[in-house]
Amino acid sequence: MVSYIFLQAQDNSVAWQRFTSLGPIALLPLDEKRSSLVWSTNTEDATRLLALSDEEFLDALNQALWEEQDKKQLAGRALEYLDRFIGKFGQRPANFQQIPPTLTAVDKGSRAAFPLALGHATRYVVPHVALIGDAAHRIHPLAGLGVNLGFEDVTALRAALRKTVACGAEVGSLPHLLQYETQAQRTVVPVMAAVDSLHRLYSTQWTPAVVLRSLGLNLVNACEPLKGRIMQHASL
Repeated sequence: MVSYIFLQAQDNSVAWQRFTSLGPIALLPLDEKRSSLVWSTNTEDATRLLALSDEEFLDALNQALWEEQDKKQLAGRALEYLDRFIGKFGQRPANFQQIPPTLTAVDKGSRAAFPLALGHATRYVVPHVALIGDAAHRIHPLAGLGVNLGFEDVTALRAALRKTVACGAEVGSLPHLLQYETQAQRTVVPVMAAVDSLHRLYSTQWTPAVVLRSLGLNLVNACEPLKGRIMQHASL
């Protein structure tokens, strides 16, 4: 589901995301007062949410952002032990207040829903035609990586076309477009595999998986060099 949401914030410049048992909820800043909502859920729940009034939808959204009932006690205890360990043998990362923003209203008429599906074209190019962005690949909407991959496609295609012109070859000739395809797929395929794995990992409520993913994310957060490399790679 997608929508525009008004919120109460002095500085609406930070994207916010929470993983729920049905899928992630993301708020992406648009301006000082509005954010774009991307709410991933199953078909049955999406149908229910679409049928709600704007006020009821806002209540359901706030409940999904704030509710704690899905938390696993075992995972909570494991995180407490990890925090003590990091505090004793290392340096804790800076603590930020990680609470949801205050949502005040739904932009009237902005709610919509569409199905999500992982998709990848077997070929990106034929003579004089090149696929880029969502025309070539579709991934789950995690951290805005889909649009980043589209930007990378544009960069790779531009480099291939420049090389075509520099060589005096016909623009759109297949040999040079195949260079774009190779470069683009080397970027796209690993990211698609990683995002799909994360989606599957966060779609389960199996307690051992919940504990492992919680410990893993907190360890990454505590390791500044590793966290920096992941953020750099995600930003492409």
